[in-house]
Amino acid sequence: MTDHLQDPSSASYSEGEWELRVKLAHCYHLVDFFGWTETIFNHISARLPGPDNHYLVNPFGLNYSEVTPQNLLKVDLQGNKLQASEFDANPAGFALHSAVHGARDDIHCLIHTHTTAVSAVAQKRSGFTHDSFYGAQLTGRIGYHPFEGITLFADEKERMLNSLGDKHILVLQNHGIAVGEKDIERAFFLLWTVQRAAEIQALASSMQGENTPLPPAVSERCADLTAMLIRDSGFAEKFFNAMVRKMKEKNAGARAER
Repeated sequence: MTDHLQDPSSASYSEGEWELRVKLAHCYHLVDFFGWTETIFNHISARLPGPDNHYLVNPFGLNYSEVTPQNLLKVDLQGNKLQASEFDANPAGFALHSAVHGARDDIHCLIHTHTTAVSAVAQKRSGFTHDSFYGAQLTGRIGYHPFEGITLFADEKERMLNSLGDKHILVLQNHGIAVGEKDIERAFFLLWTVQRAAEIQALASSMQGENTPLPPAVSERCADLTAMLIRDSGFAEKFFNAMVRKMKEKNAGARAER
C-alpha cells in the first residue's frame, strides 16, 4: 500500500472527480435497485481523468447501497490506495479492472456482475444468441474468456485482454460478464441490454417450441444502429438519469411509508 495517503475528509476534489464520484455511486445504487448485486461482491470501476490510469472502485465489505461518493476508493493499477480509508478493495477485482483500465483508452467504466440469468448464459458453450431484440444488439460485440478460477492473479490479465480484443462485453465463461464503455452512463446502458438479453434467452430456452431465428444481416444491423445511437446521441445519459430519478422516487416512497 502507498505510504503517504491523503485524508479524504480534507480532500479537495476537482469538479471532474467529484462529478465522477457522484455518478459512480449512483451506478452502484442502480445495480442494487435492479437486484443485480451479488451481496458485497463484484465491482464497478471508473477511470479518473489524467494520464495515471487511477480509478475509483467500491470499498470491499459494503453493500452497494452503502457506497457514497466520499467512500469510493481511489487506487492505481497495482491496487494501491491513493487516499486513506478504513476499507480495502476486493482483490478479485484488480486483475480484471486494472488490466482493462491500463490497456483500453476507450473504456473508462467497467462493470462486472454475475446475475442468475447472465451466469446461466455464461455456463452455456454457445454463449449468447442473437435472435431476441436485445440479443441482436450484442451481435459482434462479445468476447469470451475461459474460466481459470477466481480472477486474482496478474498472469491472467493478458489472456483476458486477448479474449476481450476490441469488444466492449467480455463473457467470463462459467462465471459472469464484464461490460465496459467510454463513460458510466454508456456502461450502465450496455449492462442493462446484456441483462435483458440474458433474461429473455434463459426464459425462451425453458419454453417449448423452436425459437424464430434472425438472419445475421438483421442482427448485425441492429447492433450497428444501437452502437451508433449510443455513440452519437445523448441516449445513454437520458436513460441513466431517468433510472436515477426512478430509483430516488421509489426510495422516497418507501421511506414515506415507514
